[in-house]
Amino acid sequence: MRVSWTSYVTAATVVSLVCWSQQPVETQTAQEAGTVTSPAASSGPTPRLPNGKPDLTGIWQRPYVPSVTQPRDGHKGPSELPYTPAGLEDWWNYDPADGDYTANCMPFGLPRSINGPWPMRVMHNETHIAFLFELGNWFHIAPVDGSEHPEELEPTWYGHSVGRWEGDTLIIDTVGFNGWTRLDTRGHPHSDALHLIQTYERIDADHINYTITVDDPKTYRAPWTNERVFTPFDGELMEYVCNENNRSLWEGRLKFWTPPWRDQPPQ
Repeated sequence: MRVSWTSYVTAATVVSLVCWSQQPVETQTAQEAGTVTSPAASSGPTPRLPNGKPDLTGIWQRPYVPSVTQPRDGHKGPSELPYTPAGLEDWWNYDPADGDYTANCMPFGLPRSINGPWPMRVMHNETHIAFLFELGNWFHIAPVDGSEHPEELEPTWYGHSVGRWEGDTLIIDTVGFNGWTRLDTRGHPHSDALHLIQTYERIDADHINYTITVDDPKTYRAPWTNERVFTPFDGELMEYVCNENNRSLWEGRLKFWTPPWRDQPPQ
């Protein structure tokens, strides 16, 4: 069961990234730009809510995207990212062996949860949408009635999301991140200025065309987008208990992670 081995997977991933994260950006070649999403074979008609909008309810399997710039079936995106000087410095200096937050069982954050390998359940009605991730058993909820973000936001791991419809495409707009997470397993960075735009278009019973756009002026000179296709998952979500077997952390093979504010002088 995943409940008994997820922490080993997390620890092994962090250890393997110690070497992987040191590879220069130049090793991500232009051939990766040819990655395309798999064409979707048509299935039954799109389920709809009482208001006529597509119903995204279901358990969905997403392409696992450990690196937003690497080729992967069902995933299309840029092979190189347009870093700002600060973003490039963050990318070059990232070392998961220095205390990766996910190895400490902290929340993965919204983009890294979306990029993760395990399924998610979507619960959807005319006013709200909820995303329940098997990964960490984290969840995220957004209104879909055209609400706007509040003027003042408390920064959080998953940010604050609002949704609106453009035709049959649901757009989820998210801001208010604390800046403590990474976009993916490889460790591509973002800051607290991250503005995430996701689109969900359920084109038939068995396929959702999905895009995620990263707009972060502190980290990237221009917005960039990944495209994916979600398909139904045949099963239920499982319990995911990161802490249960996190022996690599307990026994000192991994470093404890502390939030950045711990390193700041008191005010």
